Parts: sequence; structure tokens; C-alpha cells
Amino acid sequence: MKNLILVFLLLAAAVAHAQDAETLKKKLLAGDYAVVKTEASKMIDTNPKNKVALVLRAQARMGLQDFYGAIGDLTFAIEQDTTFAEAYNFRGEAKMMLGDDDGAVNDLDKAIRFNAKMADAYTNRGLAKYNIEDLQGAYFDFSKALELDPTDADKYFNRGVVKAELGEFISAIDDYNKAIELDKLDPNLLNYRGVAYYNIGEFDKAIADYDAAIKLDSKDALKYENRALSKSAKEDYKGALEDYNKAIELFNEDPETFNLRGVIKYTLDDNDGAIADYDQAIALDPLNPMYYDNRALSKTEKEDYTGAIEDYSVSIDLYPSDPETYYQRALVKILAGNKYDACLDLKKAEELGSPEAKAEIKKNCK
Repeated sequence: MKNLILVFLLLAAAVAHAQDAETLKKKLLAGDYAVVKTEASKMIDTNPKNKVALVLRAQARMGLQDFYGAIGDLTFAIEQDTTFAEAYNFRGEAKMMLGDDDGAVNDLDKAIRFNAKMADAYTNRGLAKYNIEDLQGAYFDFSKALELDPTDADKYFNRGVVKAELGEFISAIDDYNKAIELDKLDPNLLNYRGVAYYNIGEFDKAIADYDAAIKLDSKDALKYENRALSKSAKEDYKGALEDYNKAIELFNEDPETFNLRGVIKYTLDDNDGAIADYDQAIALDPLNPMYYDNRALSKTEKEDYTGAIEDYSVSIDLYPSDPETYYQRALVKILAGNKYDACLDLKKAEELGSPEAKAEIKKNCK
């Protein structure tokens, strides 16, 4: 009779622990990380080798951005059970958050070895492989994750991103379509599909996606910038300018946005406005030679040949192997009446492979 009572008590305790674990999992989903950490710690105090409680506390630590602490808990859980796939999965995820993608792949390999049906492990390994630029490996893992769980929009999105990186834009659109079917309220899905449409020249469809994305999230500068690119491709320069204005209003620390707005202003013959934007781009990133090249073009239009030559010279200092910059500086020197130095630039441009330079040498250099 005593043995029966003992068995009953052990079963009751096991059921109670299982119920506690399920309650904490629900709290994790609700984002109550501090509460879960406290409650899981109490369970661990009662039984320091409780691997389930260790994993729960590790998840709570991850939610609180304590990835080192999470790795400690997960490592101890694995010491209790070296085949514990869930612990390897979460430890791999924590390592990935710390930038240790190779270590993450190693842990996620083990998670998959011990549980080949864990979709999240394939997803996490795919993300780690993406980070180390193993795009084919990421593609395989995201596809496998989708085989195991074809109802998750994020998994279609992940594979779509990899397809786009591989230049498979039409196939990427198929994945984005499926993701949007499953989650119609995520503006980023629409934004990424818009980028894919842009890359295959479907500018109207791209703009429609950006319109829908902006309607859902009107505070993201990148979406306006992307729409501006599509409007530029359609030669709607005034519309593009409006979008760049909004993008800069929302975030004024991206040099490329100033540069792109400068290009639009240059196209619209607003060279003073273009130069002001290139000035801003250079202030934010003084090591990008393209910004100096672009400012030199506007200065040339204003017949500020000295300023243009100075900008091309800085560009050459930053990137001395670009034949186009030598060629453009030579043309400005010709406009400024300095054919001798222009011919030196043209010869250098020809040496670096500029086909246009050869014709200019015949024309201007005796």
C-alpha cells in the first residue's frame, strides 16, 4: 500500500510540474519574461536538474536579452540530457544573437540530429547560415522548415529573402505571396515583395505594394525611399522627390537618401539643391567616392570647374582604380582649358579600361 501511495504521489508531482511548465510557456508567449524567470528559478531551486525548468528560464533570459545567462542554463540542461534537442535549438538561437553563427550552426545540427521534425531548428539554422552567407544552405533549411510547418508566414518570408538574394525574384514573389496570404497585416512582407517587383521591372506593382505597406506603417523611411526608386524608374521625378523628402523627414542620418534625392534634383536641373544634398551625404559619409562624383556633375553644370575637379580628385584618392572618374575629370579639365592635364587623365582612364577615353585622346591629345 505504501508503494502505491508513493507512486501516486510521484505521478501527482509530475503532473503538477507539467502543468506549471505549460503555464510558464503561455506566459512566455505573452512576453512575461521576468515572471517566467522568477517562477522557473523556484522550480530549479526545488530540483536543480530540472531540464524543462532550465530551458524555460533560458527562454525568459533570452526575452530579457540576457543571452549569456541563457546559454549557461541551456548548457546545464544539456549536461542533464545530451540528446535534448530543444535545449540545443535554443542555445543555437542564443549564440546566433551573440554573433556566433558558426557555434549556432553546430548546436542546431545537434538539435536536428536528435529531432529531425523540429521546424524551428531548421529555421534557426537557416538564419545562421544566411548570416555566414551560405545561401544555398539557408535555402535548404528554410524549405525543410516549410515542409514541416507550411502555415507560418515567416518561413515563406525567410525563403523568399534568400531567393531574392540568389536573384530568383519571380520565385521569391511566389513565397512573398504565400506569406501575405497568411499574414495580410505585415507591412514588411509587402515592402519586400515590392523590392522583388522592382528588380524584375514591374514598377507599377512595386509602387502598389509600397503604397499598401506605407498605409500599414507610415513611419518607416525605407518604404518611402523604395517607392521613390520605383517612381524614378518611371520618370516620375516629382513623385520621387516627395518620397525622398518624407524619408528624410523620418530619418535624416542616412547618407544614401540624401545622395539619391540629390540625383533627382540634378535630373530636375536643381543643381544648387543637388549640391546641398551631396554636401549632407558627404558630411554623413566622407569616404564614399560616388558622392563626390555626383557633386562634381552638379558643379560642372554650374560651370564651377575648379570645384568639380577638386571633387573628382577626392574621389580618385578614395578609389584610384575607377577609369570613369579619370575620364570625367579629364572632360572638366578640357572645359576649363587645361588640355595637358586632361590628356594625362585620359591616358590613365584608357589604361584602366575606359573605351570612351581612346576617342577623346584622338580628338584632344596630339
